[in-house]
Amino acid sequence: MKGHIINRLFNIIVNYILQMSKTSLNYWAEFAVDIPLGLVLIFSSLRNHEPGLVAIFLTILIGLFLFSFAEYAIHHWLFHGSIQILAQGHHAHHQNPLGYDSLPFFLPALILLTLTGTFVLFIPASYAFLLTGVLAIGYVIYGLSHYFIHHHRFHQIFARNWAAHHHIHHYHADTNFGVTTPLWDILLGTRYVYDRKK
Repeated sequence: MKGHIINRLFNIIVNYILQMSKTSLNYWAEFAVDIPLGLVLIFSSLRNHEPGLVAIFLTILIGLFLFSFAEYAIHHWLFHGSIQILAQGHHAHHQNPLGYDSLPFFLPALILLTLTGTFVLFIPASYAFLLTGVLAIGYVIYGLSHYFIHHHRFHQIFARNWAAHHHIHHYHADTNFGVTTPLWDILLGTRYVYDRKK
């Protein structure tokens, strides 16, 4: 009986989170959580004054590089993978690109805090905080980029080409997994190539 009640309660919570993840409130709440988290991590690192300017610059570059790969990997192998809860949620976005289907607002912050704790085990805390702060800001940039790609018509040619890279993904879902950059699509051979023979 107790197990049945716990199982039912768990299902109610999961269903609530899944429904909440489709709302605009959840979508924008993620930024309200992730921006302050990223800034707190970065400022906590810089306040320590342990890393020098070169180390700070290199850590930021490493963070952006790692984020670009994480963005590609999560989109390609998780959102288009075999984990049904993630694949179904992402499929809803493909069905309605202007909708607000996204991860629960608290999940990226929990992952970032877990990463911070893990990094602290291997590198000094000031570097760990800076690294995960950059990852958090990278995630915010990704989220805002993705929003504007779907909700804004760009006029400048570079911005139009950048947005087109992602729009193509919605028609050829096995290509163009990078949103902020095509780097990993180019390196891993998943960039869409137009076949002029067709």
